[in-house]
Amino acid sequence: MADSAIELLKQLISIPSLSREESGTADAIALWLQNGGVEPQRHLHNVWAKSRNWQDGRPTVLLNSHHDTVKPAAGYTRDPHRADIEDGKLYGLGSNDAGGALVSLITAFLTLENDPDLAVNLVVAATAEEEISGPNGIAALLPLLPKIDCGIVGEPTLMDLAVAERGLVVIDGETRGESGHAARKEGVNALYLALDDIAAIRDHAFARSSERLGPTGAAVTVIQSGTQHNVVPDRCTFVVDLRVNEAYTNEEAVAELQLVCRHAELKPRSLRLQSSGIAEDHFLIAAARRALPNAKLYGSPTLSDQALMPFPTLKLGPGNSARSHSADEFIWVEEVGAGVEGYLAVLRNC
Repeated sequence: MADSAIELLKQLISIPSLSREESGTADAIALWLQNGGVEPQRHLHNVWAKSRNWQDGRPTVLLNSHHDTVKPAAGYTRDPHRADIEDGKLYGLGSNDAGGALVSLITAFLTLENDPDLAVNLVVAATAEEEISGPNGIAALLPLLPKIDCGIVGEPTLMDLAVAERGLVVIDGETRGESGHAARKEGVNALYLALDDIAAIRDHAFARSSERLGPTGAAVTVIQSGTQHNVVPDRCTFVVDLRVNEAYTNEEAVAELQLVCRHAELKPRSLRLQSSGIAEDHFLIAAARRALPNAKLYGSPTLSDQALMPFPTLKLGPGNSARSHSADEFIWVEEVGAGVEGYLAVLRNC
């Protein structure tokens, strides 16, 4: 089974699949599923299938990961689409994020989808546009799927159990002043007004913390103001990166941040990327803890398609998040094998 997963992963690495350009890998995944005995379905660049041993009344578990990649990092010394194995490492763009998890999930699905002893229904979905949180990925596919009770989201977690994940809101802040001549100290400096609010954002401690994710946090990452040295700026804009724990909705966190700003108007670009989590007594977590007794439970600071799923999800997969988006990306071959075995054990323990 591990050899089969590695073969599929090498195929996917060899096919460029930047976000919005995943047609080739979608074709390859659909053919692989078809050759595995199931009838895949496709919507845009998303490919999915449901288990043949389907029984009404049982919980349905979604097995999901993405097949799009970011652009190769500037520091690559290898061909990013050449899947070489050296010293136990499989190199290639998307090998770690999230190819290893994706092929492990697909292999586990094909192994179990027609097993009469399995206690859950399975849906496998290889989705697009995850790296850009795009509208034509999992968000476009979810309305077409059967009712989903819970899901495993395949991302590199070292096969530890990410039971919570931060949400994300990108906010545009703006202050308005009055222009004037800098030499005569005229006008109202919008940049100074913004700096007051930026300091307030920096110093603000959100009231509700989280055991797994810690406090919600905000960081100002971009600022723009002024036209020339002798004109007091009448407008200043800045960008806030707001990372939200599961104790807040995105709307609540933005509202609390607005209250600490005396001058700026804050406008979120989108509120759709909510924090996510799963109760630690959920049957999927109980199954994972039986199957993977040495795995630790933690809250993930990185965003995934979990943010778009309106049902409990566990983020779990082979590979190391620290390697994601890095030059000369790789995954250990043995990690893929452990991913397949880990997913099989979790599903069999449901």
